[in-house]
Amino acid sequence: MTTSTELQQPELELCYFPNSNTTSNNNSTIYLSSFPNSTTISETDLTHHFNTNHQQSKRHEVSDEETQTPPRSPSPTAIDQVQSASAFSTTAIPDGGYGWAVVLAGFLLTFCFNGMINCWGILQSALLNSTLSHVPTSTVSFIGSLNLCCGVAFGVLSTRCGQRFGSRYTAMVGITMMGLGLIAAGSCTSNVPGLFGTIGLLAGIGMNAAYTMTNQLPVQYFSGRLGLANGLIKVGGGIGGTVMAIALEKMVQRVGIAWTFRIQGLITIGMGLPAAWMMKDRVKPTRKAPFIDLTMFRSVPFSTMFVAGAIGTFALFVPPYYLPLFAQSLGLSSTTGAALVAAFNACNAVGRFAGGPLCDKIGSTNTFVITMTLNAVSMLAIWPVSNTLGPLLAFAVLNGVANGAYFTVFPTVVASIFGPGRAAVAMSMSITGWTFGYLLGAPVAGYILQASGGSEKAGGGNIDVYRPAIFYAGGVALVSSMFALSARLHIARQVARRV
Repeated sequence: MTTSTELQQPELELCYFPNSNTTSNNNSTIYLSSFPNSTTISETDLTHHFNTNHQQSKRHEVSDEETQTPPRSPSPTAIDQVQSASAFSTTAIPDGGYGWAVVLAGFLLTFCFNGMINCWGILQSALLNSTLSHVPTSTVSFIGSLNLCCGVAFGVLSTRCGQRFGSRYTAMVGITMMGLGLIAAGSCTSNVPGLFGTIGLLAGIGMNAAYTMTNQLPVQYFSGRLGLANGLIKVGGGIGGTVMAIALEKMVQRVGIAWTFRIQGLITIGMGLPAAWMMKDRVKPTRKAPFIDLTMFRSVPFSTMFVAGAIGTFALFVPPYYLPLFAQSLGLSSTTGAALVAAFNACNAVGRFAGGPLCDKIGSTNTFVITMTLNAVSMLAIWPVSNTLGPLLAFAVLNGVANGAYFTVFPTVVASIFGPGRAAVAMSMSITGWTFGYLLGAPVAGYILQASGGSEKAGGGNIDVYRPAIFYAGGVALVSSMFALSARLHIARQVARRV
């Protein structure tokens, strides 16, 4: 017995019916006797045949065994449902709206952060030339490094606080602690343990709480423009470092180092508290979110980028910490040294801003590889031969751009690997991985400087003794770029692909 089958929708290209009892043996190949000289056809062949021979198919006779009635679409699997939910969670992100207020808040907060950490070299030089003239350079450098270390070491804990109490209140408590630490440091300028406690611990832990919120909150509001949002937030740090480098040098000269700390603390609280109040969560904080997720290290790109980020931080703060001392070793004034730090921070702002749109255009992983490569090349090829102000300024410009881009690009890379659902935990784990680099990066350079015969005081020695420390910083930046390149090649080997 035969029946006539008419194709009503010739534009339909191919259907796969997994529950059909046909000779296809539960695969996506369809067997039709209407195709001459072949019993097996590809999707392309079937599409072409349906479109060009529709009239012939209307007249064709096939047996009942060769005729299939399309069943209803099968119920979505669990994987389909998860993928659908993931897609919805991404498309539901407004990519703007109140997110721009969050960007402004993050801009102001990073202004405060980098107004301190990127200008520690100026404060360090002032301390070494006044109240701490008897203390080794590496010890004073370690105060700033402890501040940096605490600024990232408690990232997982700060994320937990944000999940429990909300980003707003976590950021408000953090910025208040940071300001109080600076104010208290004004009474400890001759006391090294006091500076470790106020600047290193109190201000550092407070900075971490607020800094973590600026990293994890934008992903709730932005998807396609996440790179731009992160760039605008991080550019606040570059501008803050530039403005405060000039302001702090003037304050040190006019009111002394003690009142410089106090004034900076008051500025931090006055600017930071209103900004922290604007850090509103788009989704209700959940207390059931994981504290730490070690399964993330099963992802080779994440594991490799984690290592790249951790190693890269050893080099980041060597230039701003030692540029003032290096400049004075060339016979330049402390004002010129502060101006170099200001130039470094201004270009840092450019890098922070440019890194975001560049991530959106060529891919975040590609941008990170470029960032760390430029960081390494500038330290290995330019800084060691900067015998005059011109080359030294060129180094400050190039390294400042690469240094600033790091802080915009890295959070975007992590968010691109795991998406908005797991970005907060992934980013907090990654930032915690920066702990040793922040703690030891600049002090190791200080110890190398002393071991190579460098002066422990600002203004002594020549630049030859700085080269071992410079090569150390450039070397770790180069290793970081290699790990980043490895992660990029694991994701995609095509050179021109946006990753």
